[in-house]
Amino acid sequence: MTWYKRTLDVVFAAALMVLLAPVMAYIAWLIWRTQDGPVFYVAERMKTPTQSFGLWKFRTMRGAPSDTGVSGGHKRARITPLGARLRATRLDELPQLWNILKGDISFVGPRPPLREYVERFPDLYARVLRSRPGVTGLATLRFHKHEAHLLSRCRTAEETDAVYARICVPRKARIDLIYQRHQTIAYDFRLGLETAAMVFGGAGRARPSRGHNRPVARQMAASLTRP
Repeated sequence: MTWYKRTLDVVFAAALMVLLAPVMAYIAWLIWRTQDGPVFYVAERMKTPTQSFGLWKFRTMRGAPSDTGVSGGHKRARITPLGARLRATRLDELPQLWNILKGDISFVGPRPPLREYVERFPDLYARVLRSRPGVTGLATLRFHKHEAHLLSRCRTAEETDAVYARICVPRKARIDLIYQRHQTIAYDFRLGLETAAMVFGGAGRARPSRGHNRPVARQMAASLTRP
């Protein structure tokens, strides 16, 4: 990571933590008031092929004795009403500002993967994780909605894992590698603005900006149509 990207991450994360502190405190109070269990959920994620860290989120699901793997339709019943609203607006990810300050992740980059998939696809993630993971990114903006649709139809943990490993992992990796080849501060800023538009303008309504990089768009189209 270049020093100026890291500097911008720290400056913006610190500013947003101060600015959004009342919002985060209110969300934490709502979770504490309406749900049993802890306010935060800390999940192990990988920032390099060998280094893990704890990714912070507001808790959106009821606890379970054994909760592993990605979220699919088999976990839907555990999502709380408040958690569903937080997920729809991505406000559950606000605590990740702390992860940015610590240097675990950046604002923009590939989403940090679970250890089990890094271990199952070591060559693929060795390439993807050359970029520091991020809160949002090209794959998040272009594939998240389709991924959520695919996984929502899964009824067991085994089915969710099979769909995620067979479809989601390779397609997201292709998009992450496209981002890696075209990454600039200006492009990160554009993706950040698009994410803000999605969050504050309504989930699913954001559109690529008119200045969207045409080579990226062509490579994106190819990656999403390839099996």
